[in-house]
Amino acid sequence: MEIAVIGASGSIGKVLVDRLEAAGHQVIGVSRSPREGWRELGPECLAGAEAVVNLAGDRIDKRWNESNKKAFWQSRVGLAQDISRWIEAMDTPPRVWVNASAIGIYGDGGDQVLDEDSPVGEGYLAELCEAWEEAASIPASSGKNVEENTVTRIVHARIGVVLGKSTMAWQRMAKVFSLGLGGRLGSGAQWFPWVHMDDVVGGLIHALECGEIHGALNLVAPEPLRNRDFTQKVARAYAKPALFHAPAFGLKLALGGFATALLASHRVEPTRLIEADYPFAYPTLEEALEKLI
Repeated sequence: MEIAVIGASGSIGKVLVDRLEAAGHQVIGVSRSPREGWRELGPECLAGAEAVVNLAGDRIDKRWNESNKKAFWQSRVGLAQDISRWIEAMDTPPRVWVNASAIGIYGDGGDQVLDEDSPVGEGYLAELCEAWEEAASIPASSGKNVEENTVTRIVHARIGVVLGKSTMAWQRMAKVFSLGLGGRLGSGAQWFPWVHMDDVVGGLIHALECGEIHGALNLVAPEPLRNRDFTQKVARAYAKPALFHAPAFGLKLALGGFATALLASHRVEPTRLIEADYPFAYPTLEEALEKLI
């Protein structure tokens, strides 16, 4: 297929582009600023694309002040609304649009098992993700998409905490755990929705190729772990102790609103990927760590 990737320069986007090209697909890189060989973000950037993947979004791991919240919203909700309008106006729209979302949509779920049919949670991040997914929609009766064979299939890829050598989350973890300074966050009882980079990219490609997948899709590993257990396994892989911990009050003092996302419990399961027979490359944390370290 000819696939447009928005956010192709990001940590996930770079790996996705390499995998797609290796599989024989033609990739159209899309950027906000001019780049050689890429298309600039705008109404014509999707021309000829049979599929679209949108991974763009301003980094959310920083203070949630009003300025940053505006950037979070515009780079997610605003861009999804633009993409929706561009697809509606196309004579031949793409067959599938995979739009990034996040497991933050479930809010703090405690010990409840969360699958794709679970309701939207409470809090700022849940509200942002809900609006993001609502913006990534194209009415089947709109514009030139009236005929069934021209309706674009939409997938909301709800991504967990990505462990990959190029991701900020893993780079920060690797730095502290390799020095023996790692530890749990808060009580450590909260469920931690990790996933290896290869399975994020593999899941995105599976969503592109599997016509039965539509709507919400959890991109997490099938082995959920509490934060304290995750911490111990990472420390053991580095052969280091994990004696430290970041207390909840300290995280909130240092990070403000973002601390609520770090301390929230997400016992998320990738039900639809499992039902679609996706073969996880790294179903357990031990396997993922063996690859990473």
